[in-house]
Amino acid sequence: VAIDAMKKELTELQPKLKETAIVVENLMVRIEQETAEVEARKEIVAADEAVANEAAAKSQSIKDECENELMEALPALKEAEEALNTLKPNELVIVKAMKNPPNGVKLVMEAVCIMLEKTPERKIDPSTQKPVLDYWPTSVRLLADMDFRKNPAFTATEVAKVSGACEGLCKWVLALEKYDRVIKVVQPKRMKLEEAEEALSEQMIKLQEKQRQVQELEARLKALTDEYETNVQKKNELEDQRNLCEKKLTRAVQLIEGLGGEKDRWTDQARKLGERYIKLTGDILLSAGVVAYLGPFTVNYRVDCIRQWVDLCKSKRIPCSDVFSLNTTLGDAVKIRAWQIAGLPVDSFSVDNGIIATNARRWPLCIDPQSQANKWIKNMERDNRLAVVKLQDPNYARTLENAIQFGTPVLLENINEELDPILDNVLLKATFKQQGVEYIKFGENVIEYSRDFRFYITTKLRNPHYLPEASVKVTLINFMITAEGLQDQLLSIVAAKEKPELEEQKNTLIIQSAENKRKQKEIEDTILEVLSSSAGNLLENETAIQILSSSKKISEEIEAKQKIAEETQKEIEFTRQGYLPVAKHSTILFFCISDLANIDPMYQYSLVWFINLYVMSIENSEKSTDLQQRIQKLNAHFTESIYRNVCRSLLERHKLLFSFILCVQIGKGRGEVDDNIWRFLLTGGVGLDNPYPNPASDWLNDKSWSEIVRGSDLPALRGLMAHVKENPNKWKILYDSPTPHEESYPDDFNSLSSLERLLILRLFRPDKIVPAVQQYIIKQMGHQFVEPPTFDLPGSYADSSAVTPLIFVLSPGADPMMALLKFGETMGVFDERIKTVSLGQGQGPYAQSLITEGVQKGTWVVLQNCHLAASWMPKLERICEELLVPGKVHNDFRLWLTSYPSDLFPVTILQNGIKMTNESPKGLRANLLRSYLNDPVNDQTFFNGCNKPEKWRKFLFGLCFFHGLVQERRQFGPLGWNIPYFFDESDLRISLRQLQMFLNDYEDLPLEAILYLFGECNYGGRVTDDKDRRLLMSLLSVCINADVVYMDKYQ
Repeated sequence: VAIDAMKKELTELQPKLKETAIVVENLMVRIEQETAEVEARKEIVAADEAVANEAAAKSQSIKDECENELMEALPALKEAEEALNTLKPNELVIVKAMKNPPNGVKLVMEAVCIMLEKTPERKIDPSTQKPVLDYWPTSVRLLADMDFRKNPAFTATEVAKVSGACEGLCKWVLALEKYDRVIKVVQPKRMKLEEAEEALSEQMIKLQEKQRQVQELEARLKALTDEYETNVQKKNELEDQRNLCEKKLTRAVQLIEGLGGEKDRWTDQARKLGERYIKLTGDILLSAGVVAYLGPFTVNYRVDCIRQWVDLCKSKRIPCSDVFSLNTTLGDAVKIRAWQIAGLPVDSFSVDNGIIATNARRWPLCIDPQSQANKWIKNMERDNRLAVVKLQDPNYARTLENAIQFGTPVLLENINEELDPILDNVLLKATFKQQGVEYIKFGENVIEYSRDFRFYITTKLRNPHYLPEASVKVTLINFMITAEGLQDQLLSIVAAKEKPELEEQKNTLIIQSAENKRKQKEIEDTILEVLSSSAGNLLENETAIQILSSSKKISEEIEAKQKIAEETQKEIEFTRQGYLPVAKHSTILFFCISDLANIDPMYQYSLVWFINLYVMSIENSEKSTDLQQRIQKLNAHFTESIYRNVCRSLLERHKLLFSFILCVQIGKGRGEVDDNIWRFLLTGGVGLDNPYPNPASDWLNDKSWSEIVRGSDLPALRGLMAHVKENPNKWKILYDSPTPHEESYPDDFNSLSSLERLLILRLFRPDKIVPAVQQYIIKQMGHQFVEPPTFDLPGSYADSSAVTPLIFVLSPGADPMMALLKFGETMGVFDERIKTVSLGQGQGPYAQSLITEGVQKGTWVVLQNCHLAASWMPKLERICEELLVPGKVHNDFRLWLTSYPSDLFPVTILQNGIKMTNESPKGLRANLLRSYLNDPVNDQTFFNGCNKPEKWRKFLFGLCFFHGLVQERRQFGPLGWNIPYFFDESDLRISLRQLQMFLNDYEDLPLEAILYLFGECNYGGRVTDDKDRRLLMSLLSVCINADVVYMDKYQ
């Protein structure tokens, strides 16, 4: 429309421009004619002007001559005036009072009267009797006129001898006489001057008339010239208007062609911005709430709070977005992409954390057990001279002080639950100004405060408890990794290992895409700035058009590159997505082991450890060209690897639980497990009053019946309560069975899934849940997941390094020292190179010296009972961080730690170390296996050192069986032993050595002596109850007797 209007304007301008050009041409002809006439008249006037100038010069000469001659009389006149000014009023009164003045007085007054042209009186002279002219009466009247002094024509000459009053009058009269003489000479010249001036005046009148005529001609010429210039200007304006219109038309076409493609996108953005503007009040209110309050909480709790807040805003009629997003409201896409390149996970929860950290008024304290925030901050601030400090660093305060003054960022990492009081002013930003400069008190010093200073704090504690006075000084942010964020990381790793060229290309494209988006945003900002800052019509601003055109050109190039990058990225993503099942499966495994910390504080595992294991599994698993087979093999290998590595650090009572959690969570990932079934299996439902009577109270207890009633509300168990009421005998068969988990369930309930069958078993026979769980695990995952690996010290050592602590998690009756010393011998590390200290009061400095020495010399340092030195644990953490640095530690050095489970054990050591338990295994088979694999049986020299190998092998099995038997009985509480006893490996070890000694030294084995040594001394030495002692001896006699050797298939 605008272009059509400009074209129409151009068409209308053409005739106007032609008409104006003709007018201008005619005016030019007239101006030339008028100019010639004016020039001719000007020549005539110039001649007359020359004559007039000559006459004027002549008149001026006469005038100058007159004035020169007058200058001679003027001094005398001035002298007379000065004499006149000397007269006094009383002197004039005296003269006036004279009746018969002297002749001198009369003479003076007569002269005065003559000079003043006063008429004398006629009077008879008494002496001659003739009429004479008498000036005295006139003089008297003149003197009586008191206004004479004001009359400039009145003068007098003093006559000194006659009257002092007449002296001045006399002088005056004489001066006038002299002046009169000069005037008489000058007067003719004055007349001549008047004649010359009169002639000049006539000449000037004529000249002025001619000049007037010339002026009229000039005015007419000027009018024509003005008209000409006006028309020329009009013509130029029309030409400029035409040119501008043509340029505007060209620019408009250029803009439409250049920016036309952006119309839909920008219109849509404008519409969205308009909608967002309407809802901005509520969105900003919600954003402020999220930043201020929701940082410490989990993703689910944040979602719940935001949903409630949105409903509250709507109820209060505060406009806000229906689906609120902190990213949309406060996020910057370019900046967020840069964060993700720097290591921030891509999930929305982590992005929100980044926005909270950078927008909160208080400094962020990140709960960061997997070091995700730590990694992101370090990468993000690397180019800004980030200083990384710990509270234990001796110079951390000095580092922080320098950063505050010079405006550089600081990361305070791995703090515990207490903050150093020296940080209070920094956390509160308690600054003040002096002479326009901002200061802060830090410790005892007052230092300058830079507004560029940034402060980050991180902790590896999973669930820290900060006091309220500490929490209000910081912005707590929960940076625990989410499933979505970890899944993306794991997918990148497996893709990089399986398809390294694609992953490398993807990473390059991500960086390129981020750069393209940054440039595109800059160009959009430039276009908007030009459009908003351009005064007047944009089409008239050549510079603005050039900027817009060049910006659009660059933008098109970027868009083209971006499209290619996006297409390539889609192809890469399609290939990567093939490995998504591996990433999903591995993410499930990670969160399974993360949840173990809720069971025992010693079960801490770092993400770095997990990823290293993940990479090793990718490299070591069986390869296959078929993608689905490869995925299956990867998942199976990594699951088993995780199970083996985690199980060696779990106590026996938690190993089956871990297997069950793995099994159920993997089933959840496949969509095979219902959350309600799983929750009910764990809790038994919410205990409410049961209004239904128990139909089989003789064998079904009320607790089980109540759970059956609650379980009937589950879709899978709908109708269970009614079926039990109607068919109690069918369910009693299940209840009475010694192996109910292997029985068929009544009617339709036999078709339930494996987990639902477990739930039924929980309702009727909870005592058989353990074997049922084992059966469930075997069915779902395989037999190996119910047979935990035995204690494997060489394997743990092989996985360790000089900077990796090895941690024994102790349990009652377990002592790993003998196994460790024996292992040291096999590794060539004998007692003199194994430094042992049992921690307790005052042992910290000695332990530190042993570690410092061991790091240099390559010895092994064993710190026993770390749980007894809880106050020294932070010091141990700092020692490990400072001394156990790769490349600075002797390769043979190892740090061994033993501790009972403790909340105070350093999390960083737990996460970075290799954890092991030396607890008696669960199950007779596992016990036997462990006995055969441990010292001294695993020593080939010892195992083959008996000269009666047949008897030795049978008695060895019997003794190991007995050892497993007495340990397993502990699982049954008072049914097993009246008093719990902690039989350990040392009991078996000494008994085995004695057994071999007796077999070697005696032809016939002295069974009574052996039974006494084993039953009364080695094992019996721990037994204090008579009944337990009798039971112990009875079990021993069953396992160690002559029939073991001589009877085939002895049982």
